[in-house]
Amino acid sequence: MKTTPLLLVLAVIHFQVIYSETAPSTAPDELTEDEKAFQDLLTGAILQGSFTIVRKEKVVVSGEEKYTIESVTKTVGNLWLFKTRVQYGNKDVTVPMLLRVEWAGNTPVVTLTDLLIPGLGTYTSRVIFYNQKYAGTWSANDHGGHLFGMIIKK
Repeated sequence: MKTTPLLLVLAVIHFQVIYSETAPSTAPDELTEDEKAFQDLLTGAILQGSFTIVRKEKVVVSGEEKYTIESVTKTVGNLWLFKTRVQYGNKDVTVPMLLRVEWAGNTPVVTLTDLLIPGLGTYTSRVIFYNQKYAGTWSANDHGGHLFGMIIKK
């Protein structure tokens, strides 16, 4: 059976409901200092930058990208809900994404592995956020590259 984007979104919502009923909630006052700073950094922010495409050992700066982040909220464990508008090339999609955030000391690293993002495709990515900048790597089916830019508060 082929999974449709709507089924994926419903599965994410179902996952959140199950965990919100069985796991302790994480209220904003329960966030660590680093988590609170991360949430404040990205809520109401625009990530404005560029991405590259790597094909056959050649890196090409491909174009501009823009992520408008309405909010970032910690849910359960290291899972965070990002309410985001993604714009690059001819793509312009608004979608909630449940993403894993790992920590390298006090530096947040957003990780996703083979995540189907409705309207965009399936991606794997690692992105760090530090000092009003972001940088990372991404990959899709047969290609990938880098992404980097600045964090601008709306």
